[in-house]
Order: sequence, then C-alpha cells, then structure tokens
Amino acid sequence: MTRSEPGKEMSKHSHAAPQAPSQTGPEADIRGVVIQLSGARLLLPNATIAEVLSFAPPEPVEGTPDWLLGRMRWRGWQLPLISFSQLAGLADEQGGLGSKVIVFKALGGDSKVPYFAILTQGFPRLVTVSRAGLQVDADGGELPLAVQARVTLNLDDALVPDLVAIERLISEALAQAA
Repeated sequence: MTRSEPGKEMSKHSHAAPQAPSQTGPEADIRGVVIQLSGARLLLPNATIAEVLSFAPPEPVEGTPDWLLGRMRWRGWQLPLISFSQLAGLADEQGGLGSKVIVFKALGGDSKVPYFAILTQGFPRLVTVSRAGLQVDADGGELPLAVQARVTLNLDDALVPDLVAIERLISEALAQAA
C-alpha cells in the first residue's frame, strides 16, 4: 500500500479521480457527417459509418415495406438497404445516377445484422460538431418516424436519426417477410 495523504491509504492500483474535460475547448468537438437525402439532411457521428458505395439496384425482398429497398451484397454480408426518406415519410426516394449507399455499423447488437445501408444523394460531408454550432430544435413538434431530433448545425437544418429504432424496424420488416 502507498500513502497519498497522511491517514488515508490507497492501493498501488488506485488512481486519482479523472478530471472532466473542458466543455469549451476543441476536445468538446466531435467529427460528424452530414448526409443529403431526398427531402432532408441527416447528421451523424462519423464513427457510425463503415463505408460509402456507389448505388447498385438491390435484390428485392418480397413482403417488406416500400422503404426497405432490398438487400445488397457487401463484404460477404447481405445488407438491408433502406430509403430513410421513405421510412420517415419525407419523400419518395429511389436510387439512380449519382446516388450513394452508406453502410452503417449496427448499434443494436443483432449478430445476424451487424450492418445496414441507407440510400443517399451524394457523398457525406465531414463536419465538426461543436456545442456552440449545434442547436436542438426544442419546439416540441412531432418528429418523423425514426428521428431522434431536429437540429441546426452552423445554420444548416438536419435530422438526427434514431439508428437503434431503424435497426429494430428493419428486423421487424425482415421477420414479417420471412
């Protein structure tokens, strides 16, 4: 045992309490991406994205909602490809020339579906998300399906999707189609 103060014993593995990071410096910033969809922009942490691909028509899955566009092959996986715009009721979105597909790491822990993909209109744009530049729209209005929040980032409006809810909706749609 080592002593840190007279009368107080600490084991040799004890550590001082961690200091909270400053909330005003650059360490409070995170890297994010803004993704353009039909009818909206999404704002997400950069770490949720596994890869960006060019659009290719997916293999349809019978008996699923229109927003589940089908399955696509990626690195040995059959990924569900969705139109977030259709899921959230924002716009009718179909892939075409210039469309991209963003592969996301699933956060819900379903080992059968560790990734899923969202159809987008172009490449995601890297952004720095700071507390000062991000404002949450707290007007209390109803949010679209699978949207966690409406935000403004440096004067650009965006939606923060609920990725866990999206995964759940995908799993439910695939289970009903099976």
